[in-house]
Amino acid sequence: MQIIPVASGKGGVGKSLLSANLAIALSQAGKRVLLADLDLGASNLHLVLGVHAPKAGIGTFLTGTTPFEDALVRTDYPNLTFIPGDSEIPGLTALRAPQKSSLTKKMLSFDADYLILDLGAGTHLGILDFFLLSPQGIVVTSPTVTATLNAYLFLKNAVFRLMYGCFKKGSPAWEKLEKLKSDSASLQRMYIPNILQEIAKVDPESAARFRERIATFRPRLVMNMIDNPKDADKALKIRRSCKEYLGVELEHLGVIYRDTVQDTALASRLPVIVYKPQSMLSQAVYRIADKVLQSEDASFGEAEDVDESFHTAELEATIDFDSKMSYVEELVGTGALSMGDLAETIKSQQYEISTLRKENVLLKTKIARAIQQGYRL
Repeated sequence: MQIIPVASGKGGVGKSLLSANLAIALSQAGKRVLLADLDLGASNLHLVLGVHAPKAGIGTFLTGTTPFEDALVRTDYPNLTFIPGDSEIPGLTALRAPQKSSLTKKMLSFDADYLILDLGAGTHLGILDFFLLSPQGIVVTSPTVTATLNAYLFLKNAVFRLMYGCFKKGSPAWEKLEKLKSDSASLQRMYIPNILQEIAKVDPESAARFRERIATFRPRLVMNMIDNPKDADKALKIRRSCKEYLGVELEHLGVIYRDTVQDTALASRLPVIVYKPQSMLSQAVYRIADKVLQSEDASFGEAEDVDESFHTAELEATIDFDSKMSYVEELVGTGALSMGDLAETIKSQQYEISTLRKENVLLKTKIARAIQQGYRL
């Protein structure tokens, strides 16, 4: 069974959209898929999947109300089984270790080729632990400043969680990391490779254990909600930060253009690749599914593989944009889309750009203030 955790640094970037549609795409390819809604604080994956609100789910299983088997939903899509979450039961956003262990064992014992975990947004320890069940989890982000920053911060927290998992409590490595952690300002300025050097001085065995684990950690990125090929460049910034500050290589799984067809599909209670399989959004999901299938037998990790994944994503962004513009020109030419409709669309995009600029200025102001406070300290 291959585990595919799908996470995001912040909400609203299309994490559940990708999880549900990727699960269907893989099932259509003949793979047995188990899709679990682990966004327990805001479980709504059943809406994206087009499944009626379930009576049993992960929440009822964890509270002992129903057995795990009763939480499994056989969907209308061949080869796809769904485990709903539960946002109605208080306290589920912070699972205890025995609950995580019990749930993980049950999911891994299910007979499937793929286990897709739709995780909650943020960096809660439970989310990080589920993400680290696989060395190739998927991080979904969008081109906005806050989304890309949070995607990087999510991966940074995942690396620290991985580091703590390699160090036994009370060991020299664990003590050293705790000491560094106590000086948060100093820790923020230190790169993971530098921290590892410090730890290797006091506990070379633990440092070697972490190096072995981090060498196999190859998270994958999906850039969603882009509007033009330049937006795809934001992925390069995340890659550079991960490589320089975390010592982690990041694979690019692909880009997805913003498409209002998703809203229509959601209102129709159908996944978008079922509602309109030929749409640009659906085709992007199928491309990502193909890459996931191709990686079954491939040994990803070489530098040329990483470079190739980013070059391919850039090419896909350009091709999709050209197709999108050709389609718009065709609609205007045939009269199906009036100049007034086009003008309204442009106005809407200009408003979104203006909002993003204000958001960017606000973020820069906060960063400047934080730097000034750091100097004062």
